[in-house]
Amino acid sequence: MKTRRFLLLGVLAPSLLSAQQAPVRDTWSSVRDTIHALMTRASIPSVAVAVAKGHRILWEEGFGWADRERMIRATPNTMYSLASISKPMTATALMELVERGRVDLDKPANDYLGVGKLTGLAGDASGATVRRVMSHTAGLPLHYQFYYVNQPYPVLSNDETIARYGILVNPPGDVYEYSNLGYGIVDQIISRASGEEYADFMRASVFVPLGLTHTSVGIAPGLEPFVAQRYDLKQRLIPFYDFDHRGASAIFSSAHDLVRFGMFHLKDHLSDQRAILKDATIDEMQTAIAPANYGLGWIIDERGGLKFVSHTGGMPGVQTGLTLYPSEDVAIVVLINAVADAPKITREIERIVLPKYSEARRLAQTPPQPATKTPFVPSNELVGEWSGTVRTWDRSMPLTVSIRPDGDVHVHLGDELETLLNDTKWEKNELTGRFAGTIPTSDASRWPHEILFSLRLRNGALTGMAAAVTTTDPVYFALTSYASLTKKVAAK
Repeated sequence: MKTRRFLLLGVLAPSLLSAQQAPVRDTWSSVRDTIHALMTRASIPSVAVAVAKGHRILWEEGFGWADRERMIRATPNTMYSLASISKPMTATALMELVERGRVDLDKPANDYLGVGKLTGLAGDASGATVRRVMSHTAGLPLHYQFYYVNQPYPVLSNDETIARYGILVNPPGDVYEYSNLGYGIVDQIISRASGEEYADFMRASVFVPLGLTHTSVGIAPGLEPFVAQRYDLKQRLIPFYDFDHRGASAIFSSAHDLVRFGMFHLKDHLSDQRAILKDATIDEMQTAIAPANYGLGWIIDERGGLKFVSHTGGMPGVQTGLTLYPSEDVAIVVLINAVADAPKITREIERIVLPKYSEARRLAQTPPQPATKTPFVPSNELVGEWSGTVRTWDRSMPLTVSIRPDGDVHVHLGDELETLLNDTKWEKNELTGRFAGTIPTSDASRWPHEILFSLRLRNGALTGMAAAVTTTDPVYFALTSYASLTKKVAAK
């Protein structure tokens, strides 16, 4: 009997061994394939991803070189420049001060600012509340300004930037206009209301209590070895740069830390994280504020029947994404140190962890339509001669705009030659386009730029922004001035 048992085990042993050695199915293989293909096609230096569900990180991994020159590989702890994902982090800090009673969301932002105040040009500055600043509905303009270490220009202080560019180009609460400057204003409010420097408050009140050990505003001392370098489209190393809107753009974090930040905003109370905000406050941050699909630091949207809360980031050498799916308790992070298709990676991860949602979205998608350029046909109320000014932070310049019945728009700014408005559009009472011109302020005149118009017709006047936008590589700034025009009455 013992011999038979031994023989039987001897027969079964090879099959048991084979089962034990059979390759385990790789849940994430299709995502890895997508990442490798994208990296090869677009010459991307590195990608880092993280996925969490419930109270658990399901997967995190780094691909490629965080620093090609020093041959440092990307890992889940590599710190990437987050770009605009800085905004929900900054908003988290501001909401801590709201809970402590130091900031009231519905008071004017100017109540918490210093020498640099918001200027009401298109509307009363008292309507630019903290809540509206955080939701991009305060009337603030397009703004970004990059300061590269290999250029000799000093970074403006928050007060100087707000005094120059904290102008309302739309009435508060009227339209959604994404503004990095708004979150530069928020970081100034954080500093003044807390009595601490913005970076110090972020570290002590957000990063440390949430256990984000590889996260900092800028690159904190001691974290330099973990930082992914930023690369341009030609795979060249981009010199380090900073901003005059740090609360909007200046935070670095790892995929591991960022998914943990996302888990906190999914109300997953991890044992090594302190609940720095109440769940009700998190809900408030994730509620869209009209007329935008933006809450307090978060984009709020729905696709395929599933609500998601997210933020993306993009700037020279950076493409990032953080997406939360509250009903499914899922968080997805994608970080890239070049400009690339981060949403493609997110969608492939969705296919794995949210198959029903992914399929519903696929079925709901409409085939892409070929791009068609609709000719600009002005209405009777637009046709005619308009005159007014462009008001910069240090001067006003005369401006005339002639809108012809055939759709041609002629622009004459200051003492420059008359030119044509290009890419002209008229949608939802807004006239947009761009033209060759110069804003002659000391900061805008540093680099070649064109002027972007965004003018809305209100009460018989065209008002809005004339933004100097650099045409260089790398980009340097979008600096906005206020434009105001009235229509000339034809002589009888």
